[in-house]
This record gives sequence, C-alpha cells and structure tokens, in this order.
Amino acid sequence: MDSLTQVVLGAAVGEAVLGKKIGNRAMVWGAIAGTIPDLDVVARFLTDTITATEMHRGFSHSIIFSVIMAPLLGWLVHQIKKRDDVGWQGWAKLFFWGLFTHPLLDAFTTWGTQLFWPFDWRLAFNNIFVIDPLYTLPFLVCLLIAAFKKKGTLSRKRINHLGIYLSTGYLVLTLFLKWAAHTKITKALEEQQITYSKISTRPAPMNTILWNANIDAGENYLIGDYSFFDSQPITFTAYPKKRKASEELASRDEVQRLINISEGWYILEEENGQWIYNDLRFGLIAIDPEHPQFVFRYVLAEKEGVITATEDRPEMENTDAIFGTLWERIKGN
Repeated sequence: MDSLTQVVLGAAVGEAVLGKKIGNRAMVWGAIAGTIPDLDVVARFLTDTITATEMHRGFSHSIIFSVIMAPLLGWLVHQIKKRDDVGWQGWAKLFFWGLFTHPLLDAFTTWGTQLFWPFDWRLAFNNIFVIDPLYTLPFLVCLLIAAFKKKGTLSRKRINHLGIYLSTGYLVLTLFLKWAAHTKITKALEEQQITYSKISTRPAPMNTILWNANIDAGENYLIGDYSFFDSQPITFTAYPKKRKASEELASRDEVQRLINISEGWYILEEENGQWIYNDLRFGLIAIDPEHPQFVFRYVLAEKEGVITATEDRPEMENTDAIFGTLWERIKGN
C-alpha cells in the first residue's frame, strides 16, 4: 500500500500495543516501524532496475525480517528510552507488529509480497489497489481523534480499535467484491464462448467498484473491465502476445527474470527500434484514450552482452482527464 496508509496502520498498531503506557509516542514509533519495510526502495540507487525490482517487497517484507529486526530495534530503542517502564520486550512487541502488519496488508495488493521469503512464493490476492481512500481515510480520522484523547482512557482505546476494525472490515469486503466481479467476468467469457487458460482480476485505481481483468486466451491476451454499475455486456480487447517475434530476446536471462517478476503476464514488442517489456499485471492507463499504454513498461537495451531495463513510466501530465475517464467508467457503461 502507499506510504500514508502504512504510516496510519503502523501508528494504530503502535497505539494498540503501547498506547496505554506511553501515549502518542506509541503512534510515532509504530509509524516508524510501519515504514521500515519499504526502505528496500533504496536498492534502486544501489543496483540495476531488474535486481531492485526483484528485491522490492522481498526480504524486508518477510516474517523472518520481522522476527529478526523486532528484538534488535526493541533493544535499541530501549537503550535510548531507558527511563520508561516499557522494557525491551515491550518495544520488541511494538516493532514486530508494526513490521509484520505492513507486508500482511501488502499481500492483498497486485504486487503482493514475499511473506515467506526465502521461498520464491509471492502472495498477491489482488483485492485492493495500492491507494484506496475508503481504506485509509476512515482509519486516519479515527487515529487522529484517538491522538487527542488522554492516554490510557477507554475512549482512546475504543476509537483506535474502531479504526482498525473499519479498515479490516473493508479489506474483507473487498475479497467478496473481487469474488463477485471475478464471477461476472468469467460468466461473460463463457457466454461469449471465449476459451482461456488463465485469468487475473484486480480493482481499478482507488476504488473497488470497477474491476479489470487479464485473460490468457492463447495467441492473445484479452483485457476487459467490469463496474458493478454496468448495464451493458462486458467487452474484451485483444492484445497479441507476439511471442514468435520476441522469442530470442525472451530467452535471455535478464528478460526471463522480468518474466518471472510479472508471473508470465507480459508482452514484448518493438517500438521505434527499441524493445519494450510490458508488465500486464497493473493494467493500462489512458493518457491518450485512443492509444492507452501499460502502466509498468521497461525499455530494454543491450550493452557488452548484458541486457538492461529502464522504467518507462507514463508522464502524468493530463491527470484531470485520466481521473475523469476513470470516474465515468466507474459509473457504468
């Protein structure tokens, strides 16, 4: 999830663990704990793009990391705060839950997380977008109200718990919404007599009303979307895989690593003399409605026998139009 959401979650967990003893400081340290796993982004400045992408949400988002770092960080903070009556065990408990709930929440997103690192098994339930106001804002409001209550009071505890219950309840609800959307999409494929081998559904940006789907239909990927407010049948757009044309490039080790990262959902295509690797898991963005492009794409180049990848993120110049298009689609077709 986004940084703000992880800060809010960490702060709420910190309050639940130590708020009765140390008040708002528990929120501050919980927020710090909830931020630490995402420090793996530093790898972008220390290594190549492919390696950094492999590392993202890897070791720092694992149970092992939480188990190892919690007592170390707990002991360190205890040395700084020796005057309090928390003890290193109390601090370790705060850090464990702050560190662990971060990847646990990330597991529900599209990117997922390697919670069971070092096993190469990425959990990605695809039921919530990385930024979802309905998850974060009620949670944040409850946390802010609790922060102004006197420490140790029942009302403070109840308000903080309310925020946790609301966010968790919404997260559970999104699982049911995903099931309903997935069922509707698979039924549409059946009605249109479309044969497929694999399907992936996920929420569109910042909501759980509109859902996107990737379908592996042999020579093509089909991409479609469904809003709970739709009145027309679901339509699917075909995107050729172009596997034959990219066969040689796809066999290279560096590209194979990208394919592994994207779990096989990719299209390699040549544009203006450059090879582009499209990761299909995060869908399309309609900066130009006539020519939407995939959100995650990499420009591949070879130098001295090694293939490098450079992120080619879409330039978000016309955000009003993008969000306007999204809002219109959420309202139904």
